[in-house]
Amino acid sequence: MQASSKQMPNDAELIAGLRARDEAAMNALYERYSGIVYAVALRVLSETSLAEDVLQDVILQLWRNPGAFDASRGSLGAWLAVISRHRAIDVLRKRRPQTDLEEIVISFNAPLAEDASRKQIVERAREAMQQMSPEQRSALEMAFFQGLTHTEIAAKTGEPLGTIKTRIRSGLMALRKCVA
Repeated sequence: MQASSKQMPNDAELIAGLRARDEAAMNALYERYSGIVYAVALRVLSETSLAEDVLQDVILQLWRNPGAFDASRGSLGAWLAVISRHRAIDVLRKRRPQTDLEEIVISFNAPLAEDASRKQIVERAREAMQQMSPEQRSALEMAFFQGLTHTEIAAKTGEPLGTIKTRIRSGLMALRKCVA
């Protein structure tokens, strides 16, 4: 990438600019090192949105505390890459319990009678839905499958709110009766 100015500041000048709260130095730092920080985070996390979050955190950390970088211990780019890697690993560690729980497959030996009973209940519910009037079935479907409120269903169908409430209530009672 070419900078808009003729000569980019060196790393020492960038850090001095950050210490002076110079936004131009921050922009130059971002332009020079955002690709490295993002690439390292993306490599660890394999998810663009999380890598972007790490990029923002690392750059803001340096903006808030430019004294954290010690030039005698290495280059700014290498330091930012290491910080990015550590931050990405922290993100992974925080996410791991959630990910692990989501990926756990719980197996159990359900008695066949329970499985057959569940299928019978589903079949009875389908039959009950088929026996409902098209208006009642439609109101139930909009409420439970589309997540619409009674008021939204009334507005969508042009029916009075009380009619929609009655259709849904009586439909639920019919379903409850068939599965009991």
